[in-house]
Amino acid sequence: MEEDDTEQIRRAEQARINAIRAERTQLEEEHGKVWDTDELRAEFEVQGFMAPFVVARRRSDGKVGSLEFQHSPRYYFGWTEDK
Repeated sequence: MEEDDTEQIRRAEQARINAIRAERTQLEEEHGKVWDTDELRAEFEVQGFMAPFVVARRRSDGKVGSLEFQHSPRYYFGWTEDK
């Protein structure tokens, strides 16, 4: 099994995000556009998960990037397009 050099960083970020359990309006104030699961599926094709991140392809233009997500309530935010 390969070693994951990002695991500690991801776990810390996941704990930070999920400790807050922000509502949608709070996430929108901090990160701009926010998606629930159905909205995410409509706008993106998810390529993979590595909590608290997802890699996705935007359906409208085929651009690939990543988003962060919190577990509960499940919201996705912080779309960053790959360069």
